Amino acid sequence: MLAKVSSCAVVGLDGEVVEVEVDISQGLPAFSIVGLPDASVQEAKERVRSAVRNSGHDFPLKRITVNLAPADLRKEGPSYDLPIAVGILMASGQVPASDNVAVYMGELSLDGKLRHTSGVLPMVALARDHGFEAVFVPAEDAAEASLIDGVRVMPVSALADLTSHLQAVQPIAPFVPTEPRPSAQTPDADTIDFRHIRGQEHVKRALEVAAAGGHNVLMTGPPGAGKTLLTRAIPGILPAMTPQEALEVTKIYSVAGLLPQDTPMMQKRPFRAPHHTVSHAGLVGGGRNPRPGEITLSHRGVLFLDELPEFPHSVLESIRQPMEDGVVTVSRAQGTVTFPANFMMVAAMNPCPCGFYGDPTKHCTCSPSTVTRYQHRISGPLLDRIDIFVDVPRVEYDKLTDEVATESSGEVSERVEASRTRQHLRFSESKLVCNAEMGPVEVREFCQRRLEEGATSLLRMAMNQLSLSARAFHRVLKLARTIADLSASDVITTAHLAEALQYRQRSRD
Repeated sequence: MLAKVSSCAVVGLDGEVVEVEVDISQGLPAFSIVGLPDASVQEAKERVRSAVRNSGHDFPLKRITVNLAPADLRKEGPSYDLPIAVGILMASGQVPASDNVAVYMGELSLDGKLRHTSGVLPMVALARDHGFEAVFVPAEDAAEASLIDGVRVMPVSALADLTSHLQAVQPIAPFVPTEPRPSAQTPDADTIDFRHIRGQEHVKRALEVAAAGGHNVLMTGPPGAGKTLLTRAIPGILPAMTPQEALEVTKIYSVAGLLPQDTPMMQKRPFRAPHHTVSHAGLVGGGRNPRPGEITLSHRGVLFLDELPEFPHSVLESIRQPMEDGVVTVSRAQGTVTFPANFMMVAAMNPCPCGFYGDPTKHCTCSPSTVTRYQHRISGPLLDRIDIFVDVPRVEYDKLTDEVATESSGEVSERVEASRTRQHLRFSESKLVCNAEMGPVEVREFCQRRLEEGATSLLRMAMNQLSLSARAFHRVLKLARTIADLSASDVITTAHLAEALQYRQRSRD
């Protein structure tokens, strides 16, 4: 007898419908799975056999053939356990055949209980888009699945519960969310507050501008000046994610298997800080079956690269294109996958190997050639994609012991949020989210045409004296637009442009 059950596969961050066909025929007992299954899918044979028996059903001692169609799509992961088990029970006549209006997904334990499955969110979204009425998912993943509207989510705790539902003995009630979906950025209790960081007021201002417009930042300074501490305080001033941004980030973390069990939707913007020994595939994404890398995991959030020159040259160069395009394409023999990678890069570095080049109090032990080689580990094209360059000097004793209250992260966050609100209104007719994403057309409309007369003269002078590239020219204007937004100004004044130019890189020679 033949039975057909629908399931889903995850390809990159998207899903594809998989039809699980189960045929039970006469012959010597055998159990085979075809359709390009990987090792974890092949192992489903043992999990399904034990789960069916331990759920009070008979496992057919016949020739069982399972086909996962389409056959040219690589199948991986344990999410096919449940549809295979249901297909076997339908083909053997132990449960009535369905009309194929539902999708099944989930990993089975040997006792028949369902375990957490990664990638539930994109699979449920695919099921809805293809017109399926219901999705049967593990009970602990039901809250995540319910983020997708327009499809009934059926939480399944064990295979026995599902068979009782299919036999109309004990129906499973659709999942109903009991808590409202999160919509605000709520910093952790252990997030560093700006008011606890003494000194470095100009660096705090630079980070405020960066957070308001999504701009890339490079901080340079001696060891212990506070570069890492300041970066760790950035999550406290980031603006709240829009519902669309939250779904994008949640989808990524669902596929990567990093979604917290107690948080069905990501509430905070990602903050990723990979070590400088990270591999190319670890940062950009890849593997035999491409998986998201750190730049995708930091989508709509912050990617912090500490000790920037210590990263391998090839690894740093690989993020140049994602920084410009907001996506990364990973090509392998088995196919090509495109991951989103729209992140705000914050990097930190010492000025030289010993860390004290240019320090007024400690002598640098590096030779001039050593300093030059160290600083030139970061290529010019990569530096040209950074909007804000800021020096982080040593903090003096008087500032460290000063008891005068400084601005808190909450106060800074209010200005950042107001600036992002202006940007959302500005880009309401497009897919842009922040100023850093503007292209040449938007720069001309919202920046060049909003310059006051004095600012135009200053920009012309800076273009010649600083030898700005066309990319740097646009980045200066986008940065000035963000500074104007923080001042609630529709016009980019000379002061706004001057501050933006102040953040440009000094000569490395």
